[in-house]
Amino acid sequence: MMDLHLARSVLDAQPFSRMIGARLTRVGDDGVSLTVDIRDDLRQQYGYIHGGVLSYLADNALTYAAALGLGTDIITSGFSIEYLAPADDGRELVADAVLVHSGRTKAVARCDISLVADDGSRRIVAAAQGTSMVRGRGSSTAVQR
Repeated sequence: MMDLHLARSVLDAQPFSRMIGARLTRVGDDGVSLTVDIRDDLRQQYGYIHGGVLSYLADNALTYAAALGLGTDIITSGFSIEYLAPADDGRELVADAVLVHSGRTKAVARCDISLVADDGSRRIVAAAQGTSMVRGRGSSTAVQR
């Protein structure tokens, strides 16, 4: 299993993740959770959270989940995302990702992104699936993005 402290330090090393305020809230054998608080500066012109924020969450959560099978020296090789409902009012977005399959050099992960309301209830607003691959054969200790 990936160490939560190490995973958080890797996330904190990403300037964009710091800017958006992402937090790695769970790392376990069964998957990871990445959270972003909802702020007005993350919205698009209709008041919904921008699709780029949802894509960011999917991309990073999928890569962290893939690291559970491949180790930490990996990069995203591709992902697809389906926007299911507008992400409008709530307190935070949570991307829950699980490792679906891991080989020696490639892994597939799946992710649901939920809008968490002020009362704690959740509504799935996007679903994604992605592939990550081993970046190199070195002994790097950082998940690459």
